[in-house]
Parts: sequence; structure tokens; C-alpha cells
Amino acid sequence: MNILVCIKRVPMTGSRIRLTEDEQMIDTKNLRFWMSPHEECALEEAVRIAKARTDAGEECITKVLTLGPADAADQLKHGMAMGIQDGILIETDGSDWDPMATSKALVEAIEAEKAAGVEYDLILFGNESADSGGFQVGMRVAHKLGMPAVTGIKDLEFADGKAIAKRETTAGFDIYEVPLPAIVAVKEGLNLPRYPSVPGRLKAKRKKIPTMTLENRPGGPDKVRLKNPPATEIQTEMLGEGAAAASRIVDILEELGAI
Repeated sequence: MNILVCIKRVPMTGSRIRLTEDEQMIDTKNLRFWMSPHEECALEEAVRIAKARTDAGEECITKVLTLGPADAADQLKHGMAMGIQDGILIETDGSDWDPMATSKALVEAIEAEKAAGVEYDLILFGNESADSGGFQVGMRVAHKLGMPAVTGIKDLEFADGKAIAKRETTAGFDIYEVPLPAIVAVKEGLNLPRYPSVPGRLKAKRKKIPTMTLENRPGGPDKVRLKNPPATEIQTEMLGEGAAAASRIVDILEELGAI
């Protein structure tokens, strides 16, 4: 089984986002970057599937693919340190690519792999990216490649040439049987991603990552500008100190109708 994991380089959770003066891009000078938690689970799942298949005597190829600036190689090397065999970088100037342009680029990279003799039985995505949360790229890639796709998956098994995928609901699980090759978008909680070992990091550091450059072909609405949401205001009222504050607490509870 050949497995490809598509990830996205995103600002680390909790980072304070600043915009450039022209409000067209995020100012990345002081930002740290990582990948979405969903995508870490996708990487871990690919490593687990490959190990199980290899142990059973089956040949398996695993690769991780991303679109981004040269620094996005760090996220690829993290996946390789976890156990993914190779990485592919579609290098950009760091500008934001919309879902249509991104999906077109990923499809071109996947088709280039096919032309080179590598066809993927399973392509894994995170359910959505941690920054834009568009829920679009995986489905657009599936449509362009003519492959079946399922999203929101928290359990994944294989039998008789099919992927058996489970999506959690309030009532239990929806279960889907999808013929391979297929695209599966997974959610955090599918597994517990491993922490790369020191030997794994050293091995990944030595590997060269093939790089592609493709044209940004945006689609859909034009971007006018970016805008940060208004800051949340927090107000604090000091009621007093010690026993002297007790009467004020009673007053507030009365104002709220609690007593």
C-alpha cells in the first residue's frame, strides 16, 4: 500500500497574529509555525498502517507533501522523523494560496508522482487546517482525481480492498466502506501521535527533500484585504478585601437574581 499525507504549515496555536501594513498577508516575522493537530494524527496513522503492512510482507511507500515556503521543509522533516519515508515540497514565496489554487497544485504533484511510477492507494488529509479551517482542499483534490472521499474520520481499518472509516456522531459512529484508492480526512483523536526519536530526527535531517515550483492559479472571490477580529475586552471589578467584601458579594448576587 502506498500512502501520501498532505499537511499544511500554519502558525502555532496561541500565536498573536499581526497583518502587514497593506493588510494583504500575515506578518510572519515573529511567528512560529507547525501543522494542524489533525495532520499530526494523519502522519501517525500513515506510519502505523505502513508498519502493519510491512510486517505482513507487503511493500509500502509513505510520503508527506506540503505547499509553502522553503521553511515548510521543517514540517516535512518532522513527519519523516516520525517514520514517513520521504517528503515533497511545493515551494512558494510564502504568500497565501486559496483552496482552489492549493488543490490544483497538490493534484499536479500527485499526477507527477504517478508519471514517475508511484500511485497512491490512500491519501490522508487533516479534516481542516488550524488557520483558515476551510474544509475544502481534500474534497477538491478528490474531485479532481475522481477518487472517493470521506471526512471527519476517527477510526480507520482496511479489508477486501476497502477502507472502513468511522465518523463520530452524537449517537455513536457513522461507518463508511470506501473502495481504494481513496482520500480520507481525519480528525484529532484518531490516535496519539508519537514524539520523534533522536535517531529518527537525525535520519530525517540528512534526507534531501525534492522541491517543485508551480504557478499560483487562484479561483473564486478576489481577496480585498485581511482583517483581525476585534480584541476581546475583559473587565474586572474589585469588590474589596476580606470580610469587608461580603456585603458587596450579596449585592451582586441580588442584582443577578441569584438570591
